[in-house]
Amino acid sequence: AIYNIGFERGLREWRNYLKPGGYLAVTEASWFTEERPDEIDRFWKDAYPGIDTIPAKVAQLQQAGYIPVATFILPENCWTDHFFALQVPAQEAFLKKYTGNKTVEDFIASERHEAQLYEAYKAYYGYVFYIGKRI
Repeated sequence: AIYNIGFERGLREWRNYLKPGGYLAVTEASWFTEERPDEIDRFWKDAYPGIDTIPAKVAQLQQAGYIPVATFILPENCWTDHFFALQVPAQEAFLKKYTGNKTVEDFIASERHEAQLYEAYKAYYGYVFYIGKRI
């Protein structure tokens, strides 16, 4: 995932593996709006300082030597059905296995808090698919 090394670094490094005219297709957590509630802004600035707006990410794509081909916002169910919901059984099993372990309880609480934040603030952010063509 490009998230692991950061969007801009990933764009630069992965460019080396593409022939001119080759395509890059990645997803990235992105803001949908310039303004957003403080609670979600603070959460993401702490969790992933590289988060930015779609136009800013497209500019980063261009600066890294790609022609922007397309962007689209992934559907909400990518988060709800294919990410957060799938975590619930694993969280329950983990809590059961490590009953009374404060570190585990805090970790699961943090994961659940992220899901609650998404439900409350999904109008402001999500995953965006970015497709670029190497120049």
